[in-house]
Amino acid sequence: MSLKFLALTVLTLLLILVAAALAAFLWLRAPDLPAARLEARWATPADRYLDLGGGLRLHYRDEGPAGAPVLVLLHGYGDSHATWEGWAGALKAGHRVISLDLPGHGLTAAPAGTVLDREALARLVVRFAEAIKLPPYVLAGNSMGGGVAWQLGLLAPQTLRGLVLVDAAGWPMPAATPSLAFRILAHPWGRALLERIDNRPLIRQGLTAQVGDKSLITDELVDRWALYQRYPGHRPILMSAAPGAQAPATAERLAGLHLPTLVLWGELDPLLPLEHGRRFAEAIAGSQLIVYAGVGHLPQREIPQRSAADVATFVARLPASP
Repeated sequence: MSLKFLALTVLTLLLILVAAALAAFLWLRAPDLPAARLEARWATPADRYLDLGGGLRLHYRDEGPAGAPVLVLLHGYGDSHATWEGWAGALKAGHRVISLDLPGHGLTAAPAGTVLDREALARLVVRFAEAIKLPPYVLAGNSMGGGVAWQLGLLAPQTLRGLVLVDAAGWPMPAATPSLAFRILAHPWGRALLERIDNRPLIRQGLTAQVGDKSLITDELVDRWALYQRYPGHRPILMSAAPGAQAPATAERLAGLHLPTLVLWGELDPLLPLEHGRRFAEAIAGSQLIVYAGVGHLPQREIPQRSAADVATFVARLPASP
């Protein structure tokens, strides 16, 4: 075989690969969708919007009796208020349940240049609670939202009655993450790609890897997750910070938390392993750890009734709100 023929063969293969990659990109390319279309698709009477100015319009659901104990729920990276629908259904008879969409997520509109920083998000939740005049409340968060929750507990403990950390972020993520999307996010080219395409295949792979019962990851769940990411301006915000890049939790910092704290953790969580839950429980004085066998990273989706019942028990034991 001549060198000329070999070079021509290699060039042909490279051109085929480039053409295939371009075709795949064009097939997956997905522009943003109109906000009004997404807002109408899953609208309920409990949906609310709070305009904080500067292009920031927070979406939240407010369910349950106005005078009941208040729970504010914060979702994880890439997720939305929808992750808490099981909890809201189980808890709203005796609690006021508020599920908030953080910037870049769900139906919250945020200005260009917004960056996902957990401390900044904690300050935003404080603003939100002040704006809608919440009394002291219990703050619960899953994954990234859990990281925001304990940051807020350090920042403004006087606004809270207690904390619920559900497979919460804070400690460094394992290097070998099971989520292909998180591995792609580690590279600038990957972020540029994910800003422009329909991420359904990656969402399905990541969620399936994170839960114990794989049958929970339905087409409906994946479609809703993917469509919310196509809300105008969301994907650049999602690309602003790789999940796990912030890891400010230390035993010394968490020792400054003096709030009643419930730590809920899935035994099979491959993203934030059970050891992280144990470290939270050890570092926060007086906290309670509940471990769910056979459950992964999303107890609120995987076992909503059981995990919500544990939260209801925790809230019932708290001192009365002043």
